Amino acid sequence: MAKLVLVPTPIGNLEDITLRAIKVLTAADFILAEDTRTTGNLLKHLNIQNKLFAYHKFNEHKQVESLISRIKDATMVALASDAGTPGISDPGYLLVKHCIDNDIEVECLPGATALIPALVNSGLPNDRFVFEGFLPQKKGRVKRIEALIEEPRTLVFYESPHRLIKTLTQLKEMFNEDRLVCVSRELSKLYEENFRGTFSEAIAHFSAKIIKGEIVLVVQGLKNRKEKD
Repeated sequence: MAKLVLVPTPIGNLEDITLRAIKVLTAADFILAEDTRTTGNLLKHLNIQNKLFAYHKFNEHKQVESLISRIKDATMVALASDAGTPGISDPGYLLVKHCIDNDIEVECLPGATALIPALVNSGLPNDRFVFEGFLPQKKGRVKRIEALIEEPRTLVFYESPHRLIKTLTQLKEMFNEDRLVCVSRELSKLYEENFRGTFSEAIAHFSAKIIKGEIVLVVQGLKNRKEKD
């Protein structure tokens, strides 16, 4: 019976790959990769030789039907994103939905994802939280932020280096400048950084340096701030 297996890949440190992930990547009939170059480098590091096919946000809608047919003819197919767990701010949801609709077994391996380490080491309440992924770059951005102003739970966002200051500034203006934030970047890598402070302090800190690496923002919820006050 055909099966699609979602394989989390390291977000930085290649030693974070799991034994099960290696086993699946080795045994799969073929691997669907967000970027064949990135996944190819990982496979090379692991001494795995397997067929790679591109599956990303620019072709997933066009390819999903044909992929379902190919998966039905296979025993096991692996899906890997560039880093972290497929489907979490990466392609994956559409293919999983179509597999389920076509009675194809779906399994997701536990493994690396950036949001959990960032949330846990932020020092902010993590028993209940809201994951927002990337904010819209233009249309709908302000409305999305406005909808979160009164959110009492800890908020988690993904952001790119070149938009970090803009996002911190916008959140400061719309939330409250004394609300706490933890900015995590280069997670699991040699130069991992977790900066904790207010929006103003974070803006001053990152404005004075060249920002590199993917970023996770963990923002204090409104209720948490009031309780502290």
